[in-house]
Amino acid sequence: MSKKLIRFDWAVKKLLRNKANFVILEGFLSELLFEEIRIQEILESEGNRETYEDKYNRVDILTQNSKNEVFIIEIQSTYEIDYFHRMAYGTSKTLSENLSLGQGYSEIKKIISINIVYFDLGQGKDYVYIGKTNFEGLHEKDLLQLSHKQKEAFLKENVSDIFPEYYLIKVNQFDDVARDTLDEWVYFLKNSEVKDEFRAKGLAEAKEVLDIMRLNKDQQYGYNRYLDYLHLKASETLSLKSEAEYKVREDEKSKNVVEFAKNLILLGSDDDFIIKATSLTLEQIETLRNETE
Repeated sequence: MSKKLIRFDWAVKKLLRNKANFVILEGFLSELLFEEIRIQEILESEGNRETYEDKYNRVDILTQNSKNEVFIIEIQSTYEIDYFHRMAYGTSKTLSENLSLGQGYSEIKKIISINIVYFDLGQGKDYVYIGKTNFEGLHEKDLLQLSHKQKEAFLKENVSDIFPEYYLIKVNQFDDVARDTLDEWVYFLKNSEVKDEFRAKGLAEAKEVLDIMRLNKDQQYGYNRYLDYLHLKASETLSLKSEAEYKVREDEKSKNVVEFAKNLILLGSDDDFIIKATSLTLEQIETLRNETE
């Protein structure tokens, strides 16, 4: 029987920056990108620095692989309406930070943005989306390609290989049916569980390293605080949703009452009758009478 493991978002922040555990991140990235990924180092960024202001709602890790590509791994637990904009900002900032003064533009590093979200972002039926930059002809509808000289100079095959690339995993939209090894990883991201039959790269190591029982006392305290925070945010989100739905119902009810009162006015009903029938005040009824004249 599979056991409950540490959540991946907390593990990224606390455990997976250790070089001994790179194999877990390498496995995840390899399954997502369908190629062997080897992490060279964890880079320092604002997101790597732990501060009180983090509030645990965002976890990101900046890493570089053996091909000199830079990966942004960001996990968002709570709803953000402008998350797409933050994705764009994150890649732009990372791209500019990794181009030293005096370097030519051809030296920019490939930026790959991995975004794992635990809320419904945008509209779409799938749970894994890939975004790449291509240039399509306005009239011929062909894709703009690199010239032979550019391919040799940049060691790239396609124009899209130069621009940032985005991967978006909408965890809560996954149906818990693991059809392939990438799905096994998404299952783990959603349920913090690795089934015995799973064979995806990195999951065997995750099953061992992310065992809750391996945490020391301080780590267990910090992890439990994080879980409490997630429960609190979930309750706040539910409360806000309930309040919004209640307000919509009340607004609709108010509109119906106003329309009913206007009809009574048109039928010649007196103020006392309308007050009893609608619970509106005399001032509100007088206002409606002026509007219907």
